[in-house]
Amino acid sequence: MLSQKKQISVFNLPIGTQLVGKWNNHRYLVQGMLGKGAIGAVYLVKRTDGHLVALKISDQMAAISSEINVLKKLAKVQGGSPGPSLFEVDDWTNAQGESYPFYTMEYIQGERLDHFLKRNGIDWLGVLFSQLLTELEQLHHAGFVLGDLKLENVIVAKNPTRLRFIDVGGVTMFGRSVKEYTEFYDRGYWKCGDRKAEPKYDLFSLAMIALNYVYPKQFKKTNQPKQYLLMKLKQSNLLKPYHVILQGALLGQYQKCSEMKRDFQKTSLSRINKNRVSMMSQSDPSEPSWLEIIIFSSISLILFVFATL
Repeated sequence: MLSQKKQISVFNLPIGTQLVGKWNNHRYLVQGMLGKGAIGAVYLVKRTDGHLVALKISDQMAAISSEINVLKKLAKVQGGSPGPSLFEVDDWTNAQGESYPFYTMEYIQGERLDHFLKRNGIDWLGVLFSQLLTELEQLHHAGFVLGDLKLENVIVAKNPTRLRFIDVGGVTMFGRSVKEYTEFYDRGYWKCGDRKAEPKYDLFSLAMIALNYVYPKQFKKTNQPKQYLLMKLKQSNLLKPYHVILQGALLGQYQKCSEMKRDFQKTSLSRINKNRVSMMSQSDPSEPSWLEIIIFSSISLILFVFATL
C-alpha cells in the first residue's frame, strides 16, 4: 500500500501508486490518469495478473455508489451495454487511515471520434452513429438515458470498430431530470426542450456531437438559441449529407433511436452507391480500376458493420 506520510489527493495519484482493496485485498498499480471530474478521477491501472483496467476513485460515497448501481443495471441491458463492464467494488485506505470508495471497470481502448473521422472520412459518422443508436435503444428499453452524451465521453473502439460510451455519470431513469449534463449538448440550454430524461434527450445530444466535430471550439447561444443552432448546422458543408437527420434530432422529431438509425443507414448506403457510380463512369468499363476496387471494399466493410448491428 502507499507508504508516503504526506497525504495525496485521490484526484492526483502519481504513477506507481499501489492501491490495495480493503475488502478483497486486490492490488492495482497506477499507470496514469485517464480523466477526472466533479466526483472523482479515473486511472489506468494494472492488476496483479498483468491486465489493464480502469479504476475510478472518489471522496463522495453517495455519488460513486450511484454510478456503481448504474453499471450493474447496464450489465443487464439486453444486447449489451454501450458503456464499460463493471469488475470490482472496494475501498482504499491511504497512509492517514482515510478510506475512499473505488470501482474497477473495463478499459476501453480506442481513438477519439473526432480524430477517427479526420483520418477515415465523414462517411463513418453514419456507420458509427447507427451502431451506437442500436445499443442506445436497448438502454432506452430498460428505462434509462445516457444523459451526459458528448464528444469527450465516447470513443471508437477496435475489433470490431464501434462507438463506445466511457462515462456513466449522467445515466438517468426515464421521467427524472437529467442529473449531469454539459451545456453545449443540453437541449434545455438551446431552448429545444427540457431536461426530462427521455429518448429524445439522447438523440439531441448525439446530433450535438456531430456539430462539435465540425465546430471544435463550440459556440455560444444567442437570444434566439434554436434558430442560431439550426443556422450553424446549415452552414456546415461537411455535415450536408446528414443535415435533415441532425435537424430532426435537434427539433425532437424522432421518437426513438430506430427511426434515426434507419435514416442514417439510408443516407450512408445512398452515398456509397453514388460514389460507386461516379467512379465507374470515370474508368474503363471492361476492367475495374483500383479506385473501383477500393469502393467495393468499402461497401463490403460498411455492409458487414451494418450486418452486425
